[in-house]
Amino acid sequence: MTPDTGTFDEFLATFTEEPGYLDFAKRAPVGRTVRDEESAMSSLLGRSRFGTLDTLDAQDARVRAAVAALTGFRDDQVVFQPNTSQGLMHAMFGLTGEILLSPAEFPSNTYAVARAADALGAVSPRWLETDHGRITPGNLKRQLRKSTAAVEVSLVDYRTGYLVDLEGIRDVIGDRLLIVDAIQGFGIVDAPYHLADVVVSGGQKWARAGWGTGFLALSDRAIESLVPVFSGWNATDYEGTPTEVLPPTRGARAFSISNPDPVAQARFAAALEEIAAVGIPAISQRLAEKVTRIIDLADEFALEVTSSRTEADRAGIVVVAPEPDQLTLLSASLHNHGITATSREGTVRFSPHVTTDEETFAMLRAAFTSFASAVSL
Repeated sequence: MTPDTGTFDEFLATFTEEPGYLDFAKRAPVGRTVRDEESAMSSLLGRSRFGTLDTLDAQDARVRAAVAALTGFRDDQVVFQPNTSQGLMHAMFGLTGEILLSPAEFPSNTYAVARAADALGAVSPRWLETDHGRITPGNLKRQLRKSTAAVEVSLVDYRTGYLVDLEGIRDVIGDRLLIVDAIQGFGIVDAPYHLADVVVSGGQKWARAGWGTGFLALSDRAIESLVPVFSGWNATDYEGTPTEVLPPTRGARAFSISNPDPVAQARFAAALEEIAAVGIPAISQRLAEKVTRIIDLADEFALEVTSSRTEADRAGIVVVAPEPDQLTLLSASLHNHGITATSREGTVRFSPHVTTDEETFAMLRAAFTSFASAVSL
């Protein structure tokens, strides 16, 4: 897909992060649209003029519609969450039976299933053996059992940058529940979310909406299968002031604890509406070019790229693994040239966005040049 140049340029112009920022997989600078939305909603809350607070109440429907537009779920299948971890807790505590997942998943996943297993004993984790950190339909199929009730995967692995094959995974797991932690791809990957039963994401990374934003999307089958263990007073079909403890409502809204923050909902909705206006395919295409440039730079300076190189198997993450005795030199060179990246377990993770500019690439080249010079001494 070729993006509309005018629309895309307008999208890019709303962001003002400093050059050198290559850490979107950790947290993303928010743009002017989100900041203006937060300011407007906070002003409404601060003034509380007659009739204006209804706008705050309308943000729940707005954000659910925005999530639905990008995922393919219906808006009534979506419930706002303040972060990915809480959405995963809702899903894992609601499960019954064996769930297959990798022990190398981001801790939000492993902690949620372990806590649910310890507390209720209804779900039983079985740890998946991966293909060098990657979950593929082939290695997943070999480890399925009749007792497996659900499979959990990350859309994009935070360590390896690997983009899973959701279509292939859905084919091999059959009618088992498919749970997807989408945070490392939501907003930049044109994924077939409709194939999943549970999709969870936060908005502080690629969606660029800041902290306190996220969602839980549930298929009709998931709504029937999951028990809303943590279900608050607002997740019931009460009218007026409830005088008794009512059962949870039916639907995604049951997986809610209290009234959400309407200012956070507005930020998230504004960010997603802006993404929808330019289109995720267009964002993905532009980002692929940025990722390729970082890979090419790493190759030029003989830095081993351990993340996925093929466009079909990657999203926005590039991981390089210097020689163990050279990691400190690389980290120092990046720091000295103003490059923000994540160093973890002997590797350095770079994660650009479509707003990554020429000055940033020049800074990265300078950092790699200094690193190469220090190594050769």
